[in-house]
Amino acid sequence: MDIINHLTRTVSPAVLGDDSSPAKQNLLEQFYAIFAARLSDQETYDRFGHENIARDDQKFYDRVWTDDTHRDQIARELAAKHNVDQTAARGLIAMAAPLAFHEIKSLAGNTPVPQFLNDNLNSYQHHIPAWASTVLPAGMLAAAPAGERISDTVSTAPLQHEEEKQGSFMKALLPIIGLIILGALAWALLRGCQDNPEPVATPVVTEQQANNDNEQVAVASDVEAASLSIATGENNELYACRMNVGDETLQTNVMDALTSAFGDEANKCRADVDDNFAVDMPAAAQLATILPIVKNVPNASMIIKGDNITVNALDAAALEQLVADLQAAAPAMTVQAEGPLDLQGEIDDSLAAADAAMMNLGENPDPRDVARALSIQVINFELDKAIIPDVNKAFLDRAAKIMAEVPDLNLMIVGHTDSQASNAYNMELSQERAESVKDYLVSQGIDASKLSTKGMGETEPVADNSTEQGRFRNRRIEFIVNDQDVNATDDTVISNNALGSDTASDDGTVMDPDLNPLDNNNDDLLPDGDDATQGTALDPTN
Repeated sequence: MDIINHLTRTVSPAVLGDDSSPAKQNLLEQFYAIFAARLSDQETYDRFGHENIARDDQKFYDRVWTDDTHRDQIARELAAKHNVDQTAARGLIAMAAPLAFHEIKSLAGNTPVPQFLNDNLNSYQHHIPAWASTVLPAGMLAAAPAGERISDTVSTAPLQHEEEKQGSFMKALLPIIGLIILGALAWALLRGCQDNPEPVATPVVTEQQANNDNEQVAVASDVEAASLSIATGENNELYACRMNVGDETLQTNVMDALTSAFGDEANKCRADVDDNFAVDMPAAAQLATILPIVKNVPNASMIIKGDNITVNALDAAALEQLVADLQAAAPAMTVQAEGPLDLQGEIDDSLAAADAAMMNLGENPDPRDVARALSIQVINFELDKAIIPDVNKAFLDRAAKIMAEVPDLNLMIVGHTDSQASNAYNMELSQERAESVKDYLVSQGIDASKLSTKGMGETEPVADNSTEQGRFRNRRIEFIVNDQDVNATDDTVISNNALGSDTASDDGTVMDPDLNPLDNNNDDLLPDGDDATQGTALDPTN
């Protein structure tokens, strides 16, 4: 996990605004490494770890480094290194600290922040400058050969390790530096097995030697935070619902809370239950209180992930009240209103995240992990068109090379739209877009028999269609593992595992999948026009 890159993409734009000069970007990047190293110290973290830190709390930096001389040194050194005014540097640091703290907590999920940062030390250690040894816990600095850059930056001129001009000062520091280097070398030897990051989809394994024999103990690493995303409709009904959880116990707990709040409508909630997700959710205990609050606001949306709750609503006053009510109901959570849609930023971030997930799958990846990595990308088709943008082709080219090496890969490409057209039109458009993605992957060497398609139109929203942000999330391409052999002459075959149970008529026509063929209703995913025995209306439970 590249913590510095994540903070640079998420925090720096919020701190710098329009003034995104390379010098200030590089200053913040180096500060993130120093900041992360400081938070990795358990004693430091315990001072504020259980506080509800506001994102605009510029005094938070003073609580991380309580020593005035340390704070002054950090601002002075970073300002001098990056040719930034020292007062401006101090202001940037104070703004960045609480935002970076929230992002790191979100990345850590249910793993304690100090443990998470120590487990991922190799992702930011080399960004830490040598002078920072006096403001950090011992063992944070990595030994680097002379002349090597200390920090990777977005600048075209890499940061170089520079010797101090005051020779006497450096001579006084030599014994300390020698001890630091020896300690860092020992640390590097102990953590040598972690130089190459493990695949995202595979738990990181640490090997320990026990009793001087070859027995290895596998220790599971961090997993992605469990999440719940819901939206209400015009009549306060459950309009959309998704959850990503680590086990069935958490799924049951969340479903019980949803059923208590929304009744039978909770059954439409789709769950991805996989050990890549956490088995607990910080907000789970408050769901019985949280969900009724959201239900009472029509056309509202809520995303719970880690210790963050992000909400939106069609009415500004209702949104402000929703944030206040949820914060009162869950004081340990950070509740915030969703910001305006940054279309290009969303696209860029999604492609970067998808590319990282795909490239870190490792050897013999699980097809479900491949599907998740592919689904991260945003394919921003032009209005009423099914032509893949060039920016996505570059990612799909790289992904195809990896997909071709997965022998048991069998995926369904599912197209979705928002509700801003007729259902019939959206169904056709979503099918065309799914087929466009399939055709492109086939052109890059993927066996066509390993890919199938389905257009879902507007029938499976993941967000409310009344807001710009919600419509954006609903317009998507998803990849789903298809456990059923795909008929090469019929791209619309759907696997039992992917979207429901499927049947075929005597003439070979594939009918709509019934989500639960054992119950007494026909909750098909599509209108039943292709299945005369089931009428022509869209099932009301869908």
